[in-house]
Amino acid sequence: MNTAEIERTVALARRLPKAELHIHIEGSLEPELIFELAQRNGVTLPYASVEALRAAYAFTDLQSFLDIYYAGASVLLHEADFYDMAWAYFERAQADHVLHAELFFDPQTHTARGVPMDTVIQGLSRACADAREKLGISASLILCFLRHLSEEDALATLEAALPHREHFIGVGLDSSEVGHPPEKFVRVFARCRELGLRIVAHAGEEGPPDYIWQALELLQAERIDHGVRCLEDPVLVAELARRRIPLTVCPLSNLKLCVVPTLADHPMRQLLAAGLCATVNSDDPAYFGGYLNENFEQLVRALDLSDTEVLTLARNSFEASFVGDEERARLFAALDRATSPPG
Repeated sequence: MNTAEIERTVALARRLPKAELHIHIEGSLEPELIFELAQRNGVTLPYASVEALRAAYAFTDLQSFLDIYYAGASVLLHEADFYDMAWAYFERAQADHVLHAELFFDPQTHTARGVPMDTVIQGLSRACADAREKLGISASLILCFLRHLSEEDALATLEAALPHREHFIGVGLDSSEVGHPPEKFVRVFARCRELGLRIVAHAGEEGPPDYIWQALELLQAERIDHGVRCLEDPVLVAELARRRIPLTVCPLSNLKLCVVPTLADHPMRQLLAAGLCATVNSDDPAYFGGYLNENFEQLVRALDLSDTEVLTLARNSFEASFVGDEERARLFAALDRATSPPG
């Protein structure tokens, strides 16, 4: 495409209504807010300034990111902290024309520091309610288990969260992937399915395609978070396409964590060409250099994505959302209005 065509497609991507389905709310904690909360809560950080903290965001792999991610979360102590963090994300999401968001949160990161489960969930839930009322963004919470911890710890976390069951719609699996396959968590996900919770799991980011198979067959995941390594297994690709299993792909995360050497090497176009329900998401935007529209824009520029591909990605995000039929129809109608010619 020529420059004018690229700019037109970028503008389309930025203005389209869309859903975000792979956002770790703790990963939206910007350095400025980290320092503000640290001062408010009397927490001493191992960085002298916002600039020093941001300069540390040079990651070589998933684990090098997680080390800083967990350090940043240490400033979250009170319900208001969780509310402020989520509200800051929702304001950015509104600017990116996000109509629906499903937020991952990691309670074990906080309960291990003595923060009560109630504090975490109530703060996030209040922000979700206000996002709908004040910003027009529908939002849900998905509780994620940290896979580097034991399944027993995950089961205990689930039980601790059940008094707040009405505030989260599903469960996921995140943190260090390699060495922690989905099969490690079969019992806790079976319990979650009994409770009627929606099931997602990170798989096939740094881990092999076999982890995606395990997530599908053992955990019965309805969506795969990341999943970009599925392309190494043609049988798996065919199964994902046949079952229309969504992939919540995070381009700038893949770049920052060295899953791909450059965005020009990103497999998004191949995923779409294979008929997969791929979506664009920001993962941990404060750490990876961009919220949802930035991911769209950089991907369009790197891959020369067409208007049709961008529209497909936006439509896929609504198709893959855990919403009811009425809400999904509302979302698709908003997309149709945004792409209809004037008059």
